[in-house]
Amino acid sequence: MSGAPVDVPNPTPPEDPDDEEMPRVHMTRRRFVLGVTLIAIVVAILYYGIPRLAGIDETWHRIEQGDPWWLALAALFTVLSFAGYVVLFEYVFAEEGARLGLRESYQVTMASLAATRIFAAGGAGGIALTAWAMRRYGMDRRTVADRTIVFLVLTYVVYMGAMLLIGVGLRVEVLPGPAPFGMTVVPAVFAAVAIAVTLLLSLTPTDLQRRVDAAAGGGGRIARLARRTATLPASMSAGVRHSIGLVRSRDPAILGSLAYWGFNIAVLWAAFRAFGEAPPWPIIIQAYFVGMLGNLLPLPGGVGGVDGGMIGALIAFGVDGGLAVVAVLTYRAFAFWLPTIPGAIAFFQLRRTVARWREERERGRATAAPARA
Repeated sequence: MSGAPVDVPNPTPPEDPDDEEMPRVHMTRRRFVLGVTLIAIVVAILYYGIPRLAGIDETWHRIEQGDPWWLALAALFTVLSFAGYVVLFEYVFAEEGARLGLRESYQVTMASLAATRIFAAGGAGGIALTAWAMRRYGMDRRTVADRTIVFLVLTYVVYMGAMLLIGVGLRVEVLPGPAPFGMTVVPAVFAAVAIAVTLLLSLTPTDLQRRVDAAAGGGGRIARLARRTATLPASMSAGVRHSIGLVRSRDPAILGSLAYWGFNIAVLWAAFRAFGEAPPWPIIIQAYFVGMLGNLLPLPGGVGGVDGGMIGALIAFGVDGGLAVVAVLTYRAFAFWLPTIPGAIAFFQLRRTVARWREERERGRATAAPARA
């Protein structure tokens, strides 16, 4: 999937004129006000309420004593983490030896991250924005769907694999640190089930939709429903198989996934070092991934769920509550809130990039017309 970056988008025209418009989220004034109010309340509780709970009311005094060098290192790790995310995206969405280029990949990934964090629904906002951008680049719908699945699989296989290995390693005392059942065995079982289900999906025939068409033998509501139902497992199977092939071939995309998660965890480690001693690495990694399960909650960007999950997991591992609170909230400030600003800027840059792609495609059509005549 490697190749020289290109600046000219795929000349294939979009199949649907509705793809011209950026995806929108239905948001009434009431829902907007309620959403903003909810986020404000959650942030107030996280950054002002929790530190004043019994036993950690002096937590925020540590902010004044934070080591600026460790905080600067946390900022550097944040940049490196999202650089890995951009590399992962660029290589996964490469098609026939051509890549978007780092600038375009940066715009799509950062704008999608901003959309994911602004809107809830398990990251659906970011996925919709990515699909729209790649359709405007010139990819057909099936290719966009397949590459999106590959992107998600390569991203979360590192997540689930690490949670499984660290959980088992702590429980059998191969890795140093306490091993509470709920923080080791339960997450490890969850990760093992997720990995098993994903691998089982790869056994689904990739031409399942064609087979269903042949079995259905024509039209009708039931036949149409069967074809639609067969589309998702077939696409999932193709995406998982493609992902396995990339891992076996040591494609650079997997390095991007490792860099994204690794440097993101390093931000949390640097936040601990800025205010005190950091727990052992296995504890930091496991608490990080367990806390990230808070993204499954229907909250914008997992605000509140991820923070509380990480803090609770660290305390369960025996980490001092005050240090856990200030380290996690500092981590979230660097890895969550700070990148939202360049993400919002990338959102508007992406609009201009998409307009440029359209102009280049129209010029290409105008040039090709006389030649065909």
